[in-house]
Amino acid sequence: MLLLHTSDWHVGRTFHGTDLLEDQAAVLAHLADLVASHAVDVVLVAGDVYDRAVPNARAVEVCTRGLELIRAAGAQIVMTPGNHDSAPRLGAAASFAAAGGLHLRTRTAEVDVPVVLTDAHGPVALYGLPYLEPETARHVLGAPQVRSHADVLGVAMERVRADLAVRAGTLPGLRSVVLAHAFVVGGEATGSERTISVGGVETVPAGVFDGVDYVALGHLHSPQVISERVRYSGSPLPYSFGERSHAKAAWLVELDADGLGAVRRLELPLVRGLTRLTGELDQLLVDPQHAGAHEHYVSAVLTDPVRPVDAMRRLQVRFPHAVHLEWRRPEGAEQLRYAHQVRGRADAAVVGSFLTDVRSAPEPWETELVTQGLRSREEVDR
Repeated sequence: MLLLHTSDWHVGRTFHGTDLLEDQAAVLAHLADLVASHAVDVVLVAGDVYDRAVPNARAVEVCTRGLELIRAAGAQIVMTPGNHDSAPRLGAAASFAAAGGLHLRTRTAEVDVPVVLTDAHGPVALYGLPYLEPETARHVLGAPQVRSHADVLGVAMERVRADLAVRAGTLPGLRSVVLAHAFVVGGEATGSERTISVGGVETVPAGVFDGVDYVALGHLHSPQVISERVRYSGSPLPYSFGERSHAKAAWLVELDADGLGAVRRLELPLVRGLTRLTGELDQLLVDPQHAGAHEHYVSAVLTDPVRPVDAMRRLQVRFPHAVHLEWRRPEGAEQLRYAHQVRGRADAAVVGSFLTDVRSAPEPWETELVTQGLRSREEVDR
């Protein structure tokens, strides 16, 4: 059986206020192409299907179209919710969807109820663990004493292993896959993931998932190998400028008669590049070395001595997809310069300099008001 491990689609997410739905539609169509070209049997989506609990209508439309393309290409789909999703909403009409090949595993109480599919070597049990919020999941799982992500996932996996032990007695050749949405020890965050920490502790040990042939993880946005059988696929698109150097990918996982066979990395296309630029605005607008960034999402740090007027509009003339802009004084750490400038100066002089910087030099009557106000404050402090 061939599995395509994906996660963190985040359909409906914006990038510094820019709609990404067209980019997401393109990459989901490419996943369908991979299904067709590699004869994939099952596509796994390990959480964060949508970017918010209540996605808008266009996001639902894009996601639905992507799922339709994947099914038309020949694969069934097993999907679990992540911390961005609403499990009840994602799982609505799950029994009807399963009849069409979309298996939504969204109920915490059913973590030990797998989707069972078969290939030439026998059955494969695919367990979907929805994102397990400890405070609520521990009661549903009948373990009110647990508190951490590691503990609640441990309880869920105990249920999975117990179910596997029962099924193995009646299903010869049984192999197993788990989908989970968690921060596993050894993984590296990119900065665009929403924290799932509870009491400052969000990581779980990889050993929690012992006893299954393959673990398809979601939550972290870069492809990563925790162990040969425990992996993150990462998000199909970059969702922060910190991910601009990442090569996005999905894992093509082969299950043979003995369990996990070969695992192959399939690169995903870069729909639109990400570029960070630094310099004075006039220079950025003409420098030929930035010509390749014309169609990229651009983040610019301006170092002009004086903040340029209408900088974003001017930047977007050359870089239509510029989405982020900041002005940074070229002298360096502003807070340190300010501390140096005010050290040893009278309060009235500091306030006068502030008024001059943000507006203009204060009139004599304004200076007198400031002096009176500071004197009143001193009297109160006494």
